[in-house]
Amino acid sequence: MKRTVPKKVSTAAHERLASWIAARGLKSTRQRDLIVDTFFSQTGHLSVDELVEKAKQRDPSIGAATVYRTMKILTDAGLASARHFEGGQTRYEGALDRHHHDHLICTSCGNIAEFENERIEELQDRVAEEHGFTVTHHKLELYGLCAACQQRQSNPNRQR
Repeated sequence: MKRTVPKKVSTAAHERLASWIAARGLKSTRQRDLIVDTFFSQTGHLSVDELVEKAKQRDPSIGAATVYRTMKILTDAGLASARHFEGGQTRYEGALDRHHHDHLICTSCGNIAEFENERIEELQDRVAEEHGFTVTHHKLELYGLCAACQQRQSNPNRQR
């Protein structure tokens, strides 16, 4: 199920980005604004290729290089997070006012589900403390099969 992203998220992202760009003497561009709108209108974890495809639906002149540069700016500005899941392709997710979360990644269909679990966070803190270790950041990625892919594997004649 796709969630819709509230318009205020895109507006807040534009405001933060405008401040970040101005502080660095960069220019605001129509194409960059369109890419930002496109990115924040999506949910989940987008590759640059997926974002290029979606942005081109709105403006066919947008190229991959512009999307790459824009995603670098969004990441540097703290508005997007680059995720490097197994398989090598960088995927981006919005980072505007997001809480820490972890990921379940299906190795069959590629679906990525986010989850939060306070007990896991507490256990990680306890393990780090027992080892005299200070955690500065972490990511938890669990790889396996989602429920739909498990169902397909147990019943291979079932239509997709």
